[in-house]
Formats: sequence, structure tokens, C-alpha cells
Amino acid sequence: MSEKSIIQVKNLSVSYGNHQVLKNLSIDIPDNKLTAIIGPSGCGKTTLFKTFNRLIDDTDGIKVSGEVLVNGENIYGKDIEITHIRKKMGLLNQRPTPLPMSIFDNVAFGMRLQGLKDKKELAAKVEHYLRLASLWDELKDRLHAPAAALSIGQQQRLCLARGLAVEPEIILGDEPTSALDPISTQHIEQKFKELKEDYTIIMVTHILRQARRLADYIVFMYLGEIIEHGPTDEIFNNPQQKLTQDYVKGVFN
Repeated sequence: MSEKSIIQVKNLSVSYGNHQVLKNLSIDIPDNKLTAIIGPSGCGKTTLFKTFNRLIDDTDGIKVSGEVLVNGENIYGKDIEITHIRKKMGLLNQRPTPLPMSIFDNVAFGMRLQGLKDKKELAAKVEHYLRLASLWDELKDRLHAPAAALSIGQQQRLCLARGLAVEPEIILGDEPTSALDPISTQHIEQKFKELKEDYTIIMVTHILRQARRLADYIVFMYLGEIIEHGPTDEIFNNPQQKLTQDYVKGVFN
């Protein structure tokens, strides 16, 4: 386990109405590693994921107790500004969500919100982040075309570039390849491998092969609880809990 943890979860419980979805979870997420949250459908992995940037707040009837610390700051504290938290995190959803504007403006959007107005500097940064997302060579001659005209795989990489452009510390991926073809999936996986040198990456995936390929650290959840967590090799090759053993063998999914 990394000595430093950018995200620390302490005694976290989440309920929708009378239904408790997360049950008193505590875990530290290691820095500059790719952590995969795995587990069967309905186990609470997406709910846990959404507590990290408070997207959980958008759900009606939600009740959260406990703490989620980001750089030591409890993001569920009384005076927390949510936009301040979300600036630290780039988000990739299951399906890409480009803004209804040009390719260039998608990447520039967050930087403009943060006050960057110099056209030359903006153009240089847009190029930089498109290169980071392995898109520059494909799109440099049509930067002012609508983002919606791109393939779904290109849209997902554009969303990655847009997320990186606000200089987050953490990249969150909610099953970020589930809507993509194999080639586009490979692109995103390769980028994640490269980016974890500079960012902490947390992803939810239902694909065990993907978790095994990409992750440095695994969190296995079942029925709202963390059953086991640890380095990927340990979880897949020497799991300590019977539930984990059965899940990684494919006994249930």
C-alpha cells in the first residue's frame, strides 16, 4: 500500500431512503496508482465512486454519513464548495458526453472558465491536452468541427482531454470503455497506463480482465461492503476471502 493516500474514506455509509447502499466503509486510495473497484451489479461500487466528487448529491433522497477526505479535507464538511472539489477530478462516464460545441472549444471550455483568455496560450494548451489524449494527429485539421461528429471512441478521448485541461489531481472513470469498440478501448487503456505516472486514477469496471490488465490496486465490493482490497496480484492470485476467491474465478458476477 502506498504511504500517501490522496483519498481516504472513513466510516462512510450511504442510504437511498430506507435502503442502505454502502455500509460503514473505510479505505485509503493510493496515490499515482490505478485503483479498480470491482464487484457484481448492485454491490455499491458506482455509489462509492460517486461519493468521491459528490455526484451522489444529485440523487433524490440520498443520505451520507462518515467522511471522504481529499488531500486531508473532508469533502462532506459543512462549508465545502463542491466546484472546488470537482476541479480536482477529471471524469469519464460510461458514455462520452462532449459539449455541444467544437472540438477546440470542448478542450478550452474549462480553461476559459478558470480565466484563461490569451488566444495563443489557449491554442497551445488545447494542442497539449489533445496530444495527451492521443487525438492531435487525428483532429488537428478539424478543430472547429462539432465534437458530436466524432466517433464514440474519439469522443471519449476528447472528454479525457477536456478533463485533463483543468489540471486535476485525480481521474475518475465510471466503466469508461463499456460503450467503446475494442480499438477505442485499447486507446483509453493505454492512456490510463501512461497517465497514472502523474495522476491518481480510480475506475469502476465490471470486466475482470480489464481490472487485472490495468490496475495496481483492487477494491472488491459485495452488497455494500468492501470485502477485500489490496495489490492486484494479491487479489487475483491469493485472495484471502472466500467471496473474493469465488468472484475472481467467475463463480458469480
